[in-house]
Amino acid sequence: MIELDKLATEQRNPESVNLDQMTPMEIASLMNREDGKVIAAINDVLPQVAKAIEMATAALKCGGRIIYIGAGTSGRLGVLDAAECPPTFGVDPGLVVGIIAGGKSAIIQAVEGAEDSKTLCEQDLKEAGLTPGDIVIGLAASGRTPYVVYGLKYAASVGCRTVAVACCRNSVICKEADLAIEVITGPEVITGSTRLKAGTAQKLILNMISTGSMVGIGKVYRNLMVDVQQTNEKLRARAQSITIDATGCTREEAKKALEESDGNVKTAIIMLLLNADADTARRKLQASGGVIRKVLEN
Repeated sequence: MIELDKLATEQRNPESVNLDQMTPMEIASLMNREDGKVIAAINDVLPQVAKAIEMATAALKCGGRIIYIGAGTSGRLGVLDAAECPPTFGVDPGLVVGIIAGGKSAIIQAVEGAEDSKTLCEQDLKEAGLTPGDIVIGLAASGRTPYVVYGLKYAASVGCRTVAVACCRNSVICKEADLAIEVITGPEVITGSTRLKAGTAQKLILNMISTGSMVGIGKVYRNLMVDVQQTNEKLRARAQSITIDATGCTREEAKKALEESDGNVKTAIIMLLLNADADTARRKLQASGGVIRKVLEN
């Protein structure tokens, strides 16, 4: 395995060698310049990210799940992305899963030794009920975390499609995956602190994969979150605004349609666009797999 001090993520950044002598404004300016490099790094791997979106969409369409595995910051980012999918897209909490080395307690506090385990991720994936239809996405800035390496090995043995996201070239995890995404963000402002640029890059890539796959299964109409869950007053108001934006109706018409559709935004939109009642709108949506555009094209 590659020695830690040879990794790109562990190199010293010449721009920040005097970080401890900088003013707050100098620190903020430096970090902002360095963060700007993340976008260029991701631009270099967009074809691979697009392929990951295709793979994730295919898994979801066939009844599979997206499962993220990682340790430390990488693991927390996977858990975060998974947690944000149900309220944003109205999916079941088990459709996008984040698994972190050390379990839920590791989200808040590091669990010593968990990321170095060669067997723990296999156990975690078994407990999650991994099936061949799932896609497993391994995350490790260093590209060498044993928890992720052996998790990907196990996923492959089960028959899952696998993706690896690392911030170093020729990474170990990428050699274990069907698809490698190596986003080279360079040395961090604080040497080895991959919660910075590397973490930002991983967060952006996960946003792309989850959002792109949700678009692919019809959870978005135009650029609207038409399966948003109305769990608070803000989201109820958003549901009304989404209905208005999608149909051009008034707020009162949106409220009425949402009430008649039991709060289902997609149903309300179809009701208003096709001048249909709630039952008819529901049947049309069901026949079209819940995809608004398919309803309108038929």
